[in-house]
Amino acid sequence: MKKVTRDAVKEFYARAAAQPQAALCCPESYNDEDTAHIPKEVLDISYGCGSPVALAGLKEGETVLDLGCGGGIDCFVASRKVGRSGMVIGVDMTDEMLERAKDALVDVARNLGYSNVVFKKGFLEEIPLDDSSVDVVLSNCVVNLSEDKPRVMGEVLRVLKDRGRFCISDIVAEKDVPEDMRADRTLWGECISGALREEEFLDIARKAGAYGLEIRSRSLYRVVEGIRFYSITLEGRKFVKGPECVYRGHYAIYNGPFRSVRDDDGHEYPAGVPVEICTDTLEKLTGPPYNRFFTIVDTEREEPVGCAPSDTAGGGCC
Repeated sequence: MKKVTRDAVKEFYARAAAQPQAALCCPESYNDEDTAHIPKEVLDISYGCGSPVALAGLKEGETVLDLGCGGGIDCFVASRKVGRSGMVIGVDMTDEMLERAKDALVDVARNLGYSNVVFKKGFLEEIPLDDSSVDVVLSNCVVNLSEDKPRVMGEVLRVLKDRGRFCISDIVAEKDVPEDMRADRTLWGECISGALREEEFLDIARKAGAYGLEIRSRSLYRVVEGIRFYSITLEGRKFVKGPECVYRGHYAIYNGPFRSVRDDDGHEYPAGVPVEICTDTLEKLTGPPYNRFFTIVDTEREEPVGCAPSDTAGGGCC
């Protein structure tokens, strides 16, 4: 069944590369400034369900992977954001899409004044990159096209560097997709048949080793046979723990608004109560997305960790 589904998806998007399909185009528009350097031919085949590249907070010099890059639009948007010192790698399994993306490379490089994008043929389940080689993984409405999503998310975490992040836009369903819809080759290509329930999608990401999962956006995508399908953008991070848990007098204070929260490792943080934390948890909580919810106190210094002197007057870190 996996090969049948993969072949169906390849055929579907080979046709979509040759003839633009308006119904597949992303419901969220790109910023005109972000796409000013991109040829119209690429914009015409920009299929997706969200805007992960806009939400990923890309920084100058980062190495970015776009998983299931299609005609290359998100690669080319990322190219401008990471700049001349950065690098963008697009991976896709469909030859026709890769040909369209590569054809646009010359124009994009000329418009930007530099070239920092490469395209590779490969599968979601077998990313052709080394371990711990990229800072950010992007994907726009592609993970649902795989029948082995745990393996896909495992690959995403494999290629990410320690403290790297992913930002994935994809389709989820309000309930299990019926078997007759899962057998529909066209609905597979339209990102419907392979959709999971949202809680399933998050659970797969956690089991793959992702930390700090956040739904950055959620909107209704389509209603098919009475089932609502939603476009979500999920952000998560890779965090490699040290060989041992070391306590050095650091305490985390959860600032609210909830009465208490539990982190990915099962630590409980009642609001306003100092909780002793190890050095691994210290490093995790002082970085995004956790840092905006916690004040970290070093009992050796008796002041919040990571704050400039002006920050401490307000009672915590910014």
